[in-house]
Amino acid sequence: MADGYGSHPHAKEALKSVKRERVVIMTKTQARSESEMRADLDRFRSEIGVDRIDIVLLHCMMDSDWPRQRAGAMAVLSEAKAKGLVRAHGVSCHTLGALKTAAATDWVEVDLARLNLAGVHMDADPATVIGVLREMKAKGKGIIGMKLLGQGDLRGRVDQALQYALAQDVLDAFSIGATTRAELRGLVEKIPAASVRG
Repeated sequence: MADGYGSHPHAKEALKSVKRERVVIMTKTQARSESEMRADLDRFRSEIGVDRIDIVLLHCMMDSDWPRQRAGAMAVLSEAKAKGLVRAHGVSCHTLGALKTAAATDWVEVDLARLNLAGVHMDADPATVIGVLREMKAKGKGIIGMKLLGQGDLRGRVDQALQYALAQDVLDAFSIGATTRAELRGLVEKIPAASVRG
C-alpha cells in the first residue's frame, strides 16, 4: 500500500475477513519532517485499523542525499519501531543514486527496488541493479522487487517476467500491480509454475 494510492481503507475492509497475523502490512509515506511522520503514523494506523504496521517505507527516493532530507521522518520511524508501532522501516527507490544510498545506509531495513528482465522503468540495467541489491543482501536488508512487469510494458511476457524474478536470489518478495481481478488471479495462478527456486 501507499498513502498516495488511497489503499488504506481497502486494507481495513480486507482485514475483516483475513486474520491480522496472516498478513504483512506494508505502506509508504511522503513525510519528510518529524511532525509529518507522527501525523502519518497515527492516521495510517487508524485508516488501516491496526495498532502496528509491519513495514513503513519512505516513498520514492530520488536524491542520493535522501537521508539528510528525510532525517526527521527517519527519527520518528526509529522511535516507532522501538515502541513496537512499526516492525521495520526502509525506502522505495527510483534512481540509482538513491538505491546506492539505501544500500549504504544502516537505517534501511527493507528496500523496494525496481527490477525486471528487460530493464524497463528501472534505475539502471538489471546487472547494475542486481549488484547493488547484492550489497544490500550482504548487510541483511530485506528486498522487495517491484516493476516486474515494467509498469505493464511486459504484460505480454508475464511467464518470462515471473521466471526471471523468481530466479533472483536478491529478492525476498515482490509486488505486482494488477489492474483487474482477472489479471490478479491469472498472475497468482502462474507464480507456482514460474518458480525455479522451489
